[in-house]
Amino acid sequence: MNDRQLVLRDDHDGVTTLTLNRPDKLNALTVGMFRELRQHIQDLREDDTVSCVIVRGAGRCFSAGHDLADIATGEEVPSRGWHSETLRMLEKLPKPVVAAVHGHCYTGALEVALAADFIVAADDARFGDTHAKWALTPVWGMSQRLPRRVGAATAKRLMFTAAMFDADEAVRIGLAEYAVPAAEFENHIAELGRQIAANSGFSHAANKQLIDVTDGGQLDAGLQYEVMESPGRGPDYQERIAAFTKKGS
Repeated sequence: MNDRQLVLRDDHDGVTTLTLNRPDKLNALTVGMFRELRQHIQDLREDDTVSCVIVRGAGRCFSAGHDLADIATGEEVPSRGWHSETLRMLEKLPKPVVAAVHGHCYTGALEVALAADFIVAADDARFGDTHAKWALTPVWGMSQRLPRRVGAATAKRLMFTAAMFDADEAVRIGLAEYAVPAAEFENHIAELGRQIAANSGFSHAANKQLIDVTDGGQLDAGLQYEVMESPGRGPDYQERIAAFTKKGS
C-alpha cells in the first residue's frame, strides 16, 4: 500500500505551497490526489495565517494531466461534478492563488492551473488541451475558464487542434502572465510568494472578490458595486500606515 502524500503542503512566512506529488507518474491527476487537494483547500479557507497559495508540481513537471489509466479503468468519483467543484473551491479561496508551471501542463492539469488567479511559467513549460485527441469533453472547467482567459477564438483553436505550445506562446495569448528562465524559477516563485504575502490579506480577499463578482459585466455596474460593496479598511491598516510613517521619519 502506498502511503505517500499525493499533495504536499508547505507553509513558510504566510505562503503555502501545495505540491502535486506523483513525480514518478509526471503528477498525473487521480481521484486520490484531488481528494487530498480538496482537503487542503478546505483547511486553507479558514487559515488566517496564510496570505498566498502557490500550486506546483514535484519533479520534472507541473502535471501531465488526468491519469488516462484511471479514466480507462473507471474512476470512483464521490459525485458528479466533484472535480469541477473542487477546482471552484480553489478558485474561490479568499487568498491569491498562483499556479507555478514548469514542464508539462496538459488538459486536466491546465484546468487545475486555470483555477488559479494567474499562471507563472518556467520557460521550459509546455501547455495543451488534448480532450479532442482522446474523444473526451471537458468537465473540470476548460470550456469556461480557457475562453475567459485567452478569448473564445483562441480557446477554440487550442481545443480543436489539441496542439502543444510553449511558454512564450502561453504568454503571447494571455494564458500565462509571464515566463521565467527555468534556472531562476525556484527563486522567482519564492520571491513572488513573499511579495504577495507582505501585503494585506484583507485587501487581497477584498480585491479578489470585487474583481471576480464584476468580471465581464458593465463598467457602470461594476463601479457601483465597488462603491457599495467594498469592505473598506482592514484591521491592519493603522499598523501598516504607522510603520510606513515611522520608517519615513
